[in-house]
Amino acid sequence: MRFPSALLLLALAAGRPAFAAETDLFAYDRSAPLNLQEVGVEQRGAAAVHDITFVGIKDPIRAYLVTPATPGPHAAILYVHWLGEPATTNRTEFLDEAVTLADRGVVSLLVDTMWAKPKWYGQRVPEEDFDHSVNQVIELRRAMDLLLAQPGVDPQRVAYVGHDFGAMYGMLAGGMDRRAKTYVFMAGVPHFIDWALFARQPKDLVAYKTQIAPLDPVNFVPRLAPASVFFQFANKDEYVSAAQAAEAYAAASVRKQMTTYAAGHDLHTQEVAADRVVWLERELGLK
Repeated sequence: MRFPSALLLLALAAGRPAFAAETDLFAYDRSAPLNLQEVGVEQRGAAAVHDITFVGIKDPIRAYLVTPATPGPHAAILYVHWLGEPATTNRTEFLDEAVTLADRGVVSLLVDTMWAKPKWYGQRVPEEDFDHSVNQVIELRRAMDLLLAQPGVDPQRVAYVGHDFGAMYGMLAGGMDRRAKTYVFMAGVPHFIDWALFARQPKDLVAYKTQIAPLDPVNFVPRLAPASVFFQFANKDEYVSAAQAAEAYAAASVRKQMTTYAAGHDLHTQEVAADRVVWLERELGLK
């Protein structure tokens, strides 16, 4: 399904272009069946919320597929949650927003990630972070495959919205995938090492830093162009400094915006949500 992590480091050491090595690293079989299964469906106003699973690499991924009642063509959004309070560290974080946007003809896919698992951060093995990160990027690309396969979706009007780790992994997936027209990244940092050492420590810190550095989100942000990018940050964020926010923003090409809010890392305020929806309305041409 993909190349092992050692191949990227060997390619870099041999002088092979980094981008080519990374392309191999994140390669996957787009023809592999997604095995979409519907667990149930709930009608919320004009929106249908489908409780589904699909296969990313091996194991089923839980997701919500939110579909409008109106016929297409539809804009589409892939939402990826944060690692924060347990109630919203999962596919539910943006569910209300997705239901609201269904009234505007938007199809949304909201996925659970590896950090949706209880106690994931504290129990993870640092030496496995690289391989698990590559797998997560592939699974987000598979989620994009599923979203774009929905009836009536306009492939020219697709967005990605990610918060925290959802933003960081979205930078990687978007830089390799480039199918989204616009991105909204909330409270992400430019380097994985910035958040990697809050719990279990790697056995060899120098080796860990060397291994994980090629995956730094800031390396992939420039590749998002010509897509537009909206960065949302908080001025009371204990995990993201102003300098880190500025570095992430500076890495993006033209057609970008950054807004810093009077909020904490959760960014769960009406102003943040309203600005995000306005951005999506404009970039996706919502009526």
